[in-house]
Amino acid sequence: MKLIRIDTNSIRDWQSFHQVFKKTFGFPDYYGANGNAWIDCMTYVDDADLGMSHITVEKGEILILEVPDSEKFRENCPDIFEDLTANTAFVNWRRVELGDQPVLALLLC
Repeated sequence: MKLIRIDTNSIRDWQSFHQVFKKTFGFPDYYGANGNAWIDCMTYVDDADLGMSHITVEKGEILILEVPDSEKFRENCPDIFEDLTANTAFVNWRRVELGDQPVLALLLC
């Protein structure tokens, strides 16, 4: 299990959301900065060979996204908070559909 703290204080809008995740995870230069690109990068955090993220976990390991001040983040960016939770769930659903194990968890603090 690996825990990565998300800098929610730097997230004000969609552009800053994608900047924070790209910087935190080292997404590739061609990262599209949209929901589909985020899902693609996060789906494969357990496959370092793909180069979708500098932060990786081993197969079968869970990557925990720590969301500090989650209530404040939800109040300030309700659409982004909702998409973060929905897209995290979608990543895990997608992996299960592909025969893999879930890879993400949210820790709302």
